[in-house]
Amino acid sequence: MFSREGGSPVWIPASAGQQGRAARQARETLEISQHQTHASVYTSYTSLQTTAPKHNQKAPQPMTTAYDWTGRIGDVWAAEWRRTDRSFTNLTPHLNAAILSAAAPQTRKIIDIGCGAGATSLATAQALPIARITGIDLSPNLIEIAKHRAKTQANASFECADITAAAPNHAPIDLYVSRHGVMFFADPVAAFTTLAEAAAPDATLVFSCFADRAANRWATEIITATGGNADAPASTAPGPFTFADPTYVASILEKSGWHVAAPERVEFAYRAGEGAAPVADAVDYFRRIGPAASAIRDAAPEERERHIARLTQVCDRYRSGDTVEFPAAAWIWTARKSSE
Repeated sequence: MFSREGGSPVWIPASAGQQGRAARQARETLEISQHQTHASVYTSYTSLQTTAPKHNQKAPQPMTTAYDWTGRIGDVWAAEWRRTDRSFTNLTPHLNAAILSAAAPQTRKIIDIGCGAGATSLATAQALPIARITGIDLSPNLIEIAKHRAKTQANASFECADITAAAPNHAPIDLYVSRHGVMFFADPVAAFTTLAEAAAPDATLVFSCFADRAANRWATEIITATGGNADAPASTAPGPFTFADPTYVASILEKSGWHVAAPERVEFAYRAGEGAAPVADAVDYFRRIGPAASAIRDAAPEERERHIARLTQVCDRYRSGDTVEFPAAAWIWTARKSSE
């Protein structure tokens, strides 16, 4: 659970008096130290920014759209929510601590943007029992999973909607949170402006997003292994690395009515595989979700086998015992609604 020691947010185990159903649910939903799992309309993604390929290299596929999240891609993520959750095992404690730090005593209404299968919503609901948390996501199947996971969490609910359309219906909102769910807005200034307009006067926004692509080896290594261009130039098109540049993000937030603090950069191990056969688990995961998935799916049979062989070699290089973990980096942003 969340607690504070010396004024800083920390995680502490449940006491004996807190065991039973609530403690079991907390251990399941918080998913901090155990080898459990996450999913948000954000992390390993089905493609990278479109750009001109190098010689003999294929350009990455275009970014996903809102329609994709309500259909095929959302369905895949719903099927793989445990493994996508798992990929953020080592980032989640940092984001949850930032959320607790941002929550004020009067915080009552919280919105989780791009909530996926509900991990962040449920962790926040456990940590702040007097608040009401609503997770919002475009994928009907992910929302159904989140609802199922929240059956015994009375202060958490979930809604399938576009956050920019739904936010005004929940005004005034005290706190927005998101784990990698804010990088897909077609017009980010307009979207964050809508969020600010629906926010309470002293509202706070806390979200995580990937840092530069070069620091996220899960992306660069596997796209190279499957014939893509890992050196594609940075882009502000909606996608996993849209918010990699903190100067760009700060500009968006300031223009949208938010006062920003310097973001926290977190380097973490992105867990792609685990268990008795972690390499096979990681390869299977990347064949379903991530920049290699479409390349493998669309390749001719012989080329597909070569892609899988190279991907297996990459995952094996990052194996340590019963896990496969890639170096990764993310930003954690905290912003407050401007008084002006």
